[in-house]
Amino acid sequence: MAAGPRPIAVGGARQRTVLGLLLLRAGRIVPVDALVDEVWNGRPPATARTQVAIVIAALRKAFRAEGASAEIIVTAHPGYQFTSDGHYLDSTHFSRLVAEAERASRSGRLEDASRLYEESLDLWRGPALSGVTGSLVEDEAARLEEQRLNAYDDATAVRLELGQDQELVPRLALVAREQPLRERTRHHLMLAQYRSGRRAEALETFREARRQLVNELGMEPGPLLQDLHDAVLRDDPALIRAAARPPTGDPRGPVRTSATDTVAAVAVAVESPVEVEVVPSELPPDVPGFTGREEELACLDSLLDGVGSEPSGSTAPTVGLVTGVAGVGKTGLAVRWANRVAERFPDGRLFVDLRGYDEQSEAVSTSDVLGRFLRSLGVASRRIPAGLEERTALYRSVLADRRVLLVLDNVRTYGEIRALLPGRGGSCVLTTSREPLEHLVTWPAEARVHLGLLPAPDAAELLCRIVGRQRMQRAPEATDRLVELCDRLPLALRIAGARLASKPHWTADHLVGRLNDERRRLDELSQGESQIRASFAMSYRYLSDAAARLYRRLGLLDVPDFTAWVGAALLDTDLVDAELLIEQLIDAQFVEVVGVDAMGAFRYRLQNLMRLYAGERAAEEESEAERAAARDRVFRTYLTIAQDAHHREHAGDNSVVHSAAERRDVPAALLEELLADPLGWYEAERLSLVAVIQQAARGGQADVAWDLTASMIGLFETRNYTEDWRICAQLSLEASRQAGDVLGQAVMRHYLGSMHLYLQRFDPAVRELEAALELHERAGSVLGRAMTLRNLAVVDRIQGRLGPALERLEEALDGFRQAGDPVQEAHALNNLAQVRIDQGRAELAVDLALDAVRLCEQGDGEPEKRGLAQAVHRLARACLALGRYPEAEEAFSRVAEISRGKSDVMGLGYALWGLGESRLAAGDPATALHHLCAARELARRTVSPLMEGQILLVRGRSHVALGDSAAAREDLMAAVEAFSVVDAPTWRVRAREALAELG
Repeated sequence: MAAGPRPIAVGGARQRTVLGLLLLRAGRIVPVDALVDEVWNGRPPATARTQVAIVIAALRKAFRAEGASAEIIVTAHPGYQFTSDGHYLDSTHFSRLVAEAERASRSGRLEDASRLYEESLDLWRGPALSGVTGSLVEDEAARLEEQRLNAYDDATAVRLELGQDQELVPRLALVAREQPLRERTRHHLMLAQYRSGRRAEALETFREARRQLVNELGMEPGPLLQDLHDAVLRDDPALIRAAARPPTGDPRGPVRTSATDTVAAVAVAVESPVEVEVVPSELPPDVPGFTGREEELACLDSLLDGVGSEPSGSTAPTVGLVTGVAGVGKTGLAVRWANRVAERFPDGRLFVDLRGYDEQSEAVSTSDVLGRFLRSLGVASRRIPAGLEERTALYRSVLADRRVLLVLDNVRTYGEIRALLPGRGGSCVLTTSREPLEHLVTWPAEARVHLGLLPAPDAAELLCRIVGRQRMQRAPEATDRLVELCDRLPLALRIAGARLASKPHWTADHLVGRLNDERRRLDELSQGESQIRASFAMSYRYLSDAAARLYRRLGLLDVPDFTAWVGAALLDTDLVDAELLIEQLIDAQFVEVVGVDAMGAFRYRLQNLMRLYAGERAAEEESEAERAAARDRVFRTYLTIAQDAHHREHAGDNSVVHSAAERRDVPAALLEELLADPLGWYEAERLSLVAVIQQAARGGQADVAWDLTASMIGLFETRNYTEDWRICAQLSLEASRQAGDVLGQAVMRHYLGSMHLYLQRFDPAVRELEAALELHERAGSVLGRAMTLRNLAVVDRIQGRLGPALERLEEALDGFRQAGDPVQEAHALNNLAQVRIDQGRAELAVDLALDAVRLCEQGDGEPEKRGLAQAVHRLARACLALGRYPEAEEAFSRVAEISRGKSDVMGLGYALWGLGESRLAAGDPATALHHLCAARELARRTVSPLMEGQILLVRGRSHVALGDSAAAREDLMAAVEAFSVVDAPTWRVRAREALAELG
């Protein structure tokens, strides 16, 4: 802070944190509760509110001492507000300068744009909010830093267009070292170096970027850098005249769309990643009783001007924004318009609620939304990459030639949706937010709708449609008065109308009288968000006792949505009664239907503020013991269903070490209904399960958290949800540490190691697995210890340590037999068979693999298909090594059939690789190449460089057999590189030997 040229000293961490939060929300009210949470990190003392008041008084005193003539921090219910009138905020000035620079750039005034960008960046004196603590402040500091880096990248792009290449190289090199994973900065540095005649340095910049990305993230550079690298190698003349700005789909360096943006010079043909052509239609149903808003709907119609009969692909996507206060009907308007124009978007309609204003749970992550949208658009789960950058690039590629409508509801910041915007025209985006989202500058002004209160005639019409026209027209004055008391706010009107409609013996005058008696209620209805809370309380009073109890207990859960059994568990009642009560809550508009999940069950949710109010009512009306018991019933029901789902999916309760957490009995009929498709149930409940794990972990229920995490590993692995895997395991591990739960720590460190192994990050995998092994030994877990030994043996085998791998697998096998886990026993036999093959003793491998197959097929029920596929695959490998090619080919074909039935993309890749190798060994290299090319594509989709290298090795030998030395050399060199990336020395030696044979 500064007064004129003089800085103002703000003493103490609490004062800095409070002032920082007030400045970040300048002009807006910051509730006292938010300040308390931020200062004390969610663990405030009893005197917290008083201490905040003391901090505010001290800040005011400091400002007055510097000559402030007006009150800078004012008290405004329910907290405080920093008044920005007459005061200068450098963050606001920075944003204004950047916006002016963007406008200058779009209009071709590059010199002006460069000057404005330089002025904006000169405002920075170091890291934003340095020395201020608190999660919200730190998050905002990170956001501001991202804005600074974006502005720097945009300024660099302008200066490159102005031909200032040589001047930029030193500074860009420094920034690239500070931000090694920021691909857009690397792109600028490479281009500046190349244009400055430093071609070798440009290529070295690419190699360094690739090393950083592979070592730290386990992934290759994105198409942006790859394309530039290829163009530099061939000295593409287009690089000299190409604009510097990369495509807008680069999430590491977000670009604000402008008229001067051009795509990099190299055109790349990309094969469509879509597995099945689908037309998603995810729009919620139209809002019943929707009234008025004709002018606003007409404004949104301007969005259609950019949507032609065919996607043009040459313009920016059209983007509309609906803003307004809570409860004003933003979502209703967006859904009404979207349904009205749905036919104009034949390639699909997507909808997501980003929950940007939910104060009790985190907003939906951009990565998660991208994953969901990609699946809706036909991309297979295993093909969806884990990284945000790769997901964004794939998403924009899929949308490139489609005409899709996207409705992004409850957006809080531009950063939440930057990656969700299509890269080019044809599609249309409609967003709703309470904020102006000034960064959305690419759509026409006519498509920006600020939604005000309903005009009085429309508000009265809304009441008539809810209550009944004849009933309301009998009391016109009371109707008008009711409209005024509800402040013409649609949510308040709907709550009042629902009460009146549910009480046919009431008159409009009667309801008006009740509202008039509630002086406090009327005050709340006329200011800020308190109007919503007051309306909730009014409607809440008229719920039945059972419905009210269910409503407030729903506020105890952090889940984004739920099905009816959750209500039954909260009330400890049967499913039918719970469904009836949920319908009552739907009628009263406390709960809304969000759709039907893949299992055919209705999914419900509480809107953000309604959940907050429900939690307040629960805290007021129920004891801590009652609240804990209700929440615990839900958690224990999740444990029961998750364990049963795993049992059904894996043909037994194998391969999971469970906690001692008590399960809750669930009726067999309900389990049958929920778990007709066990993996489908996991998918439908994934977000809610992750939320329960997080809530349980943070609430001290470590045994619930780590047990649910262990049960979900199969979903995380087969569907590539590695980020969920990491978050759940890490939180559960920390909770287990705090609880002194050694077994929980062992299981979670095992699964963290397994995650690293799945991602082929072998060093961190070994660290976690060795720690897990020691913890399992302390806990006396035979099964857990054996599973960990098995995974360590896998690392040993991949890295060529066959002796230690064999010893660990023999020890693990004894453990699985002692634990009575046939699935894991079969898995250990599979790995033993592979070690014997690697040792050149394939005849022993055949017997081991046959034993594994018999274990998987034993019993009267359905065999565990994934384990069976792995066992048959090892048998095929052993037959191949022994020269029994027809038997090997038959076994590999069986693996392919099982994998296709389970949608196991990686398993299918291994099967096709084996078929290719079999055909090559049998003297049919042409057919071998056909299988191997398909296998490589699957390896790429699953981001498996080890498997891809192995396939390339065989494919190179196939090219040799066909006499194509050039193609063989290319494949073998790529194989060497892949084996180097994952540190597989044995395989690297084989690939180099094959290269040496070529000369």
